[in-house]
Amino acid sequence: MTPAEETIRKTLEPLARAPLPGDADASLFELGVLDSFGLMDAVARLEDAFGVKVPDADLTPRRFETLAKIERYFTSRAA
Repeated sequence: MTPAEETIRKTLEPLARAPLPGDADASLFELGVLDSFGLMDAVARLEDAFGVKVPDADLTPRRFETLAKIERYFTSRAA
């Protein structure tokens, strides 16, 4: 597990409505981990954890659907 994935998991665990999947490519929405309302809170917490501001235009469930997509998004912007 990468340090970024570990940060994401620690950040999302308190908000998760179901256990976080072991598969980083599994849909967090289909598994019931997050819903569209929880996504807003999750992104706000991830912004704090990574020191990255997510523009409103990027706030789509598809962009944050899996742990892998979340990791790619934040690591690409944290540089």
